[in-house]
Amino acid sequence: MITEKTLDRTSVQDAIDAGRGILRLEPCWVPRSFMIPGRRLKLHPDDLYAFGGHRGGINERWFSSTTKASNGPATLEDEGLSYVRLNDGKRFLFKEAVESAGDLLLGSEVMRREGGWNLLCKFFDNMGPIPHHIHQSDELARLVGQRGKPEAYYFPPQYNLTENNFPYTFMGLEPGTTKDDVRRCLENWNKGDNGILFHSRAYRLEPGAGWQINPGILHAPGSLVTYEPQVNSDVFAMFQSVVEGRIIDWSLLTKDVRPEYHRDLDFLVGMLDWDANVNPEFGKTNKVFPKPVQAMDGMRDSGYCEKWITYGTSYYSAKELTVWPGRTVTIRDSAAHGLILTQGHGTLNKMDVATPAMIRFGEMTQDELFVTADAASEGVRIENTSTTGPLVILKHFGPGNPDAEPLRKKK
Repeated sequence: MITEKTLDRTSVQDAIDAGRGILRLEPCWVPRSFMIPGRRLKLHPDDLYAFGGHRGGINERWFSSTTKASNGPATLEDEGLSYVRLNDGKRFLFKEAVESAGDLLLGSEVMRREGGWNLLCKFFDNMGPIPHHIHQSDELARLVGQRGKPEAYYFPPQYNLTENNFPYTFMGLEPGTTKDDVRRCLENWNKGDNGILFHSRAYRLEPGAGWQINPGILHAPGSLVTYEPQVNSDVFAMFQSVVEGRIIDWSLLTKDVRPEYHRDLDFLVGMLDWDANVNPEFGKTNKVFPKPVQAMDGMRDSGYCEKWITYGTSYYSAKELTVWPGRTVTIRDSAAHGLILTQGHGTLNKMDVATPAMIRFGEMTQDELFVTADAASEGVRIENTSTTGPLVILKHFGPGNPDAEPLRKKK
């Protein structure tokens, strides 16, 4: 591996030039000890516990990540960090490339404004639901030296041919719920199921649609494979004491809370964005449907279809691009982005891309790339070399993508 000491601007520029403005990334797998893998990320069944049984199964794949996973004391030094793979087999951390020459990757303006990539995007894939939890706001996260975390969901149809055990997500709180109701749930933490879900409602998850979840909103993601752009932070607080018979320790409620507040129930309840949780039009407010980037007829005639699938916030955005069989298109974007193929094969700026059917742990693939700001602005030439099937790509953008600004919700 090229280390930070030897990874200079010249090395990064050489890698960019070799890929005509595009970097190829290795699969980045992340295990979770408290979840059961859903087995739909195309990882070989023999490799689901490649980190060791004590670490739990692999149920997440992170994309163009500069964020180290927060998985306890056994977390590996590079766990959660993406590697760039060069044509000669050499590799270096994408994080180190951003630190050494972020302006070459993201553009000078973005580096001045953001200081880095500031995005974490992933697939997560669970057999069942996750505990009802929140992500703290910036104000609360700063108390423990972290950033607040909004996040978005999209459910790619290509990865959701089976829905697994619970294709629903509890979100928010039933209108009429009081803070005393939630406080009693915390008081009952060690009595078994604390009953927090009795005060919430579940929404059926819809492949091809998504949700926006802002800080302070309770949510318990269900069992669809989820494409999740989010702020690169790992703050959370679990409010549910038992999930599918598994006990959730109190420490997962207070892990990102200052010690003096660990038993302050009023403070813990106060972390919730109350109005957002009891919003009687929660679904109407937070559910996200794809929006074409331009007129459908014009795109169809040009051989492709592109839709916004994550939008409405300045923190991140995402698109789904479909190129029809046998067609070649040039797509321009105003910002650098990572991408993952969900279907098909072809080329991007003459770089071969293909969606794998099965991946061994540690094996290289051709389905994940990073497009630099200059290459995105100049336009990426995409060829679908199949004569029968579409080429489908999910593209994730960091903060402040100018193209997404017209769709931003105004407060």
